[in-house]
Amino acid sequence: MSTKHIHVMDKFREFSSYPISQYGQDKTSTPPASSQAKLDETIANLREAAWKFATLPIEKRIALVTSMQQGYLKVAEAMVQAGCIAKGISPDSNLAAEEWASGAWGVVRHLRLVRESLQSIASTGNTKIGKVKRTVAGNLAVQVYPNNAIDGILFKDITVDVHMKPSVTELSLAADRASFYKKPHQGKVALVLGAGNIASIGIMDVITKMFNEGKVCLLKMNPVNAYLGPYIEEAFKAAIDQKFLAVVYGGAEVGRHLVYHPKIDEVHLTGSDKTYEQIVWGNNGEEADERRTQNQPLLHKPITAELGNVSPIIVVPGPYTDKEIRFQAEQIAAAFTMNASFMCCAAKVLVMPKNWDGAARFVNALQDVCAEIPPRNAYYPGAEDRWQVIVKNHSNVSQIGQASSGQLPWTFITDLNPDDTNEVLYKVEPFCSVIASVQVGNANPIEFLQVATDFVNSRLWGTLNATLIVHPKSLKDTKVNSAFEQAINHLKYGAITVNSFIGLLFCTGTAPWGAYPGSTSKDIQSGNGFVHNSCMLDGIEKAVLRAPLMSFPKPAWFASHREAKIVAQKLVMMEENASWSKVPGIVIVAMQG
Repeated sequence: MSTKHIHVMDKFREFSSYPISQYGQDKTSTPPASSQAKLDETIANLREAAWKFATLPIEKRIALVTSMQQGYLKVAEAMVQAGCIAKGISPDSNLAAEEWASGAWGVVRHLRLVRESLQSIASTGNTKIGKVKRTVAGNLAVQVYPNNAIDGILFKDITVDVHMKPSVTELSLAADRASFYKKPHQGKVALVLGAGNIASIGIMDVITKMFNEGKVCLLKMNPVNAYLGPYIEEAFKAAIDQKFLAVVYGGAEVGRHLVYHPKIDEVHLTGSDKTYEQIVWGNNGEEADERRTQNQPLLHKPITAELGNVSPIIVVPGPYTDKEIRFQAEQIAAAFTMNASFMCCAAKVLVMPKNWDGAARFVNALQDVCAEIPPRNAYYPGAEDRWQVIVKNHSNVSQIGQASSGQLPWTFITDLNPDDTNEVLYKVEPFCSVIASVQVGNANPIEFLQVATDFVNSRLWGTLNATLIVHPKSLKDTKVNSAFEQAINHLKYGAITVNSFIGLLFCTGTAPWGAYPGSTSKDIQSGNGFVHNSCMLDGIEKAVLRAPLMSFPKPAWFASHREAKIVAQKLVMMEENASWSKVPGIVIVAMQG
């Protein structure tokens, strides 16, 4: 291990005072299910503290956020190690960058951004935002990234604009922002049903509910990653001791008890649309269908949700060089292979033009990149069964990599029929290591954009996220540029990236994350409501991240980046206080990738 590697880990150990999990020496030991008596007592305590939290002076909120961030930094290394072990990753390997980035980086950054927003509210009465402009549809678009000059240096020429709903005006944009702090409620208890795949999801959902909305939170750990619960309890002890937050454990029975509990005011779920439907309509097929028909849900309280997506990558035809295709193939590979493809935003369907020679070049380049990425453990329950069914029922299947026992190969299914309304890969998120491709329209970029937009909106399940790849030379044509902006406007997805990995938008913290608005409980798609959103905007339609076609240095989320783990660790340390002193070290290591 090099000297610089030791230095970074020593910095984390300066923070670290965490104990080995009280449930044993195994960092992935799962705590026992919480008893019903314990659940009821916990909810009663949260209910009693809800008014106090809702009326907590903003200075004390800032102090609480700071304490939570410091507590999290103390357990960050232990949480990463636990996640690596559970997913079959060596904590000392470069692959551990995934756990640092998708866990610690997002959480530490989010807490800093919330602290800065609270400080802005304390001094000015509102959160800070960037430039405000208009979309091609005339909606307001608010720039929320870069958040500061450091973002602009480390992620050069990357921006995020939040497109607001048509009803939002410049006056209402200011008046409705950070609405809880202008019109506080008298205290509410929110149940957060945590996700089992990514360490930061449940935590960032809790941060949103607590500090954007002023609600005390009960976090029920997902059984898949319940081993992280004790670390969260240690990290957020300051909030837990004041009964502003509690962490509980268990499976479906615990979940059922909690969601219908009379002292729980609302529910937030990150997971499966099937789980959402069982909560709202019940798990008995015929009875649930009858309730849906009669509009008589079982749940009579607000529920927000993020439920996954059949995530499209739309490749706009253009004059791509082999080098540019290889670069974007690494972007797509990151979106496909990261976390073994167990992500709600994992790339699942490549949408490309018919009769365009670039389509084969993109697929070949993506397969070449994936051939350099070793297969991963299929740690998420049911993955192998889902994979077997998909492979069995499709032709044009290519498997890449020698998968060992418990692993799945990177699997490509090419040339899907765009007119097949029964294609399961259009209807169901695979949640395993499968990616497909389909060709629609033609090689005319203007015509293709219209056809591709209509195809993903109408044929692919979900409304969470989509990615567009476009060549800057193509956008110099004013007609193509207009068609491209119209496509972004028409895409019914809550998160859209251009020429970049969708996970970056998730980790910005300032960008809202959630499904395109308009779904109903009868057809929930990818869910409803937005989380993160540290600017505390109200009236959101979608977030759009734009990036160059290529960049230097190589992005640390590329699997081929040789120093990804160290970059991620250094980013976490920098995000504590947005420290300029740590920026040169990040740049130097990033350039060694």
